[in-house]
Amino acid sequence: MPIKDVFLPLIGQPRSSTLATIEKCVAVAADLGARITGLALEDDAFARPKVVFPDDPEAAEFSAAREADDMQQLLDTFSTATSRAGIRAQSRSGRVPADQIASTLAEHARFSDLTMVPVKPHDSRTENIVDTLLFESGRPLLLCPEQHVEALRPEFENVVIAWDHSARAARAVGDALPILQAAAVVRVITVADDKDEAVTQSGTSLVHHLREHGVYASFETVKGGGSSIGKVLGSFAQSHAVDAIVMGAYHHSRLNEIVWGGVTKTIIGQPPCWVMMSH
Repeated sequence: MPIKDVFLPLIGQPRSSTLATIEKCVAVAADLGARITGLALEDDAFARPKVVFPDDPEAAEFSAAREADDMQQLLDTFSTATSRAGIRAQSRSGRVPADQIASTLAEHARFSDLTMVPVKPHDSRTENIVDTLLFESGRPLLLCPEQHVEALRPEFENVVIAWDHSARAARAVGDALPILQAAAVVRVITVADDKDEAVTQSGTSLVHHLREHGVYASFETVKGGGSSIGKVLGSFAQSHAVDAIVMGAYHHSRLNEIVWGGVTKTIIGQPPCWVMMSH
């Protein structure tokens, strides 16, 4: 199914990297030929002054005004970017309790083909939003790393599929087919120190399946060498100038990854490039 309807949450403070990420996400939507919807939500935790006295109405008024100004800057950047790109767009705004931000975004994401999420490195609030979207929206996510925003390209010509033979990885491949079909180079990689017959057969079967959809991919195994799979994927993406990684999310339980760490938590915490995730 083509990607025709994209959702972009507009949250946080309007730092230069955040505004640049909004512009880059709009450029991706334009490249896909999709409509994009931006939703700005006021979040007290991002705009609260360091000290607020409950009995100080001026301080409370200042906090509310600053929040509204932050949200308006995000909306203005979105509007300017969509006008410049010449794509169909709509924007919305609202105010919800901070603990309902993530679930509200997940509800809106259900009515899109793809949700793009600006990601700050190792930010607990961002990670909570990504987790909630993965488990509650039923839709794939495209993570946009703010720290690499200047180097990101809106065209995904060099794409890697992180293949671990799981149902979640297969779901991610299906969700990403429009992106894979438009790519110039598609690599299927499995991180494994031992290239046994089962690993090879699984990767080769995926390559054959993709060929039926007009995607001519290659398969290879990449040795972990004692590093975590997340770090191996990051290093591979950097050394091969990868535009986007396609992967399934949470092969292990979410609680297991929170306690012990895992590839999903590593990638969400610091995406090395664009990352498309499905659960």
